[in-house]
Amino acid sequence: MTTLTTGTPTPTPSVGIAHTRVEGRDKVTGAARYAGEIPFADLAHGWLVLSTVARGRIRSIETATVLAMPGVLGVLDHRNALRLETDYAGLMGSKPDPTCAVFQHDRVPHLGWPVALVVAETSEQAREAAEALVVHYEQEPHDVDFTGERPDAYPLDSHVPAVTEKGDLDAELAASAVVVDAEYTTPEEHHSPMEPHAATARWDGGRLDVVDSNQGATWVVGELASLFSLDPGSVRVRSEHVGGGFGSKGVRAHQVAAVMAATVLRRPVRVVLTRRQMFSLAGYRSPTAQRVRLGADADGRLRALEHRSLSLTSTVHEFIEPSAGVARVMYDADAHHTANRVVRLDVPTPTWMRAPGEAPGSFALEAALDELAEKCGIDPIELRLRNEPDKGPVSGLPFSGRHLPACLREGARRFGWADRDPRPGVRKDGRRLLGTGMAAASFHAGAMPSTATVTAHANGTFTVRIAAADIGTGARTALTLVAADALGVLPERVRVRIGDSDFGPAMIAGGSMGTRSWSWAVTAAAGELRDRLALSGDIPPEGITVRSDTTEAIGALAPAERHSFGAQFAEVAVDVDTGEVRVRRMLGIFAAGRIVNPLTARGQFVGGMIWGISMALHEEAVRDRAFGGHVGADLAGYHVATHADVPHIEAEWIDDPDPGDPVGIKGIGEVGIVGAAAAVANAVWHATGVRHRSLPIRPDRVIQAGAPRA
Repeated sequence: MTTLTTGTPTPTPSVGIAHTRVEGRDKVTGAARYAGEIPFADLAHGWLVLSTVARGRIRSIETATVLAMPGVLGVLDHRNALRLETDYAGLMGSKPDPTCAVFQHDRVPHLGWPVALVVAETSEQAREAAEALVVHYEQEPHDVDFTGERPDAYPLDSHVPAVTEKGDLDAELAASAVVVDAEYTTPEEHHSPMEPHAATARWDGGRLDVVDSNQGATWVVGELASLFSLDPGSVRVRSEHVGGGFGSKGVRAHQVAAVMAATVLRRPVRVVLTRRQMFSLAGYRSPTAQRVRLGADADGRLRALEHRSLSLTSTVHEFIEPSAGVARVMYDADAHHTANRVVRLDVPTPTWMRAPGEAPGSFALEAALDELAEKCGIDPIELRLRNEPDKGPVSGLPFSGRHLPACLREGARRFGWADRDPRPGVRKDGRRLLGTGMAAASFHAGAMPSTATVTAHANGTFTVRIAAADIGTGARTALTLVAADALGVLPERVRVRIGDSDFGPAMIAGGSMGTRSWSWAVTAAAGELRDRLALSGDIPPEGITVRSDTTEAIGALAPAERHSFGAQFAEVAVDVDTGEVRVRRMLGIFAAGRIVNPLTARGQFVGGMIWGISMALHEEAVRDRAFGGHVGADLAGYHVATHADVPHIEAEWIDDPDPGDPVGIKGIGEVGIVGAAAAVANAVWHATGVRHRSLPIRPDRVIQAGAPRA
């Protein structure tokens, strides 16, 4: 039995001090293995075969030739696949996502729907056989046409109500001195993480073991257990390193197909998606058509605010991009109406994507505010300050903290906003027109129940175990710093293990709630352990372990509007002869609670802002109406911002204390993208005098808009 030395001075707090990633060396040397790299004995490889029609039925599948090909072990399709349970609400409390219920029927709901899985000894053999598989279809007429005038659209509740209404909208608009009424559109956008989706499934002593690339092992366990009618305790999911997710890495068809094949063959089976397959199977951000109507007095104070958003969903599963939700937080008016609607089309099901709702919604709302400022002759920042609400515009709840005005003022100071000539089209640099724009941002700061264990070892070190997921955000490092401070030790004495469902239920990496939720659980366990060690410093050879569960504590939180806030600023140069738009500099100032690790936090903010540039100027997945699929479903046809597109970007933050919050952490993964595209679009207007209400602002659109020549 070992006794820890007591009375040692508590080290300087680690939280708030820049710290390199604890797994950084492993990642740059290749020691960190991702889901598609981990070796298994007797590993087989599966390759998905996707439909080539956008709607219809499978008439026949010619498997005989494929089964005779070298290395082929089998073909799974709707005729021989395991039957899945899709009606049972299991561990996660909701029915499994039907988009994962592959090979259950002969229906084809969209182009790129999985119709078969070919399994072979090697990945190359599986791919060759899959590409040789002949599938005959009974093709039916399809509809992939998304417009803002769909008569078959309907409201859909999600995690927020579909519709909110307060006051007489028509009366307030009629009484307004200034009115803005405009439609804004955003295109279909894709996550495109660096690491493709991959999963390996095997049965180990009667227990299902899945090594996967996901954003929450608990989530995947719940879905797989429900689909395969298993006890959740008989399913283990591991996801130690994840090369990006952005909302796409939940439960998908490839995991289910891998489990099916492993069950039939009784050997490990790995299924990895190609980049092209990810465009059909990994989800995406729905296109949106948004109408914003604002009515204000001559001094810019809002009397009426209406934000209506239309997005699409599939015929398989309902999902909505709740873009009108951002208006429910940002600004109030005597008449305040919002609505989120969807239309069913023959397309893959959309899913969560970084700042779902807020990213496209802030483009429409913040561009409309800029138009209102122009019409009122008021500075855009001053207009926003005049419309600061003192409570939730829809909920009526108090804000736990709302430091947006401080972000706006500090951003204006650092960006040099006071020197801005409000007139558009007057600044030039050679043949280029220069302009600056800004936008405000917010994103919900929530927390969900999680469990964690902290173990004190006899050698003076500590191990934290929590089923968190680090999808590139630096969560593993942040939790190390949080645990070190809670234990009163240096970070070097703490080892954090994550990404294993055996560590107990925990929140997913999503909704900007991961680090906050996990830190709460880690802090609770570490605090109790520290108290126990204070009573007795004796640690047995097996160590002392304390487990926490934050369900009760989170449930006891007083209702409030909890959000991160930010102010985005951008300067652009527009070549009106070629239509090229270049962002020259960006600045983001954020109020995001307690910043755990400034190094990785800045990376998150800057990454979101870069994505905002990409959203404003580049990203657009085009779906061909004739065949129902994408044109250029790869990173050659789907343009994203590259190094050459990224200017000088600064991201900073202000103090954002929340006395009523026991953790003090707010999410930072998503607020960085909110408002960024609007700031760029508003800057393009300031440069050219022409409004662009449809993203992306491509060169052809700039030319067609007829911007004045420099």
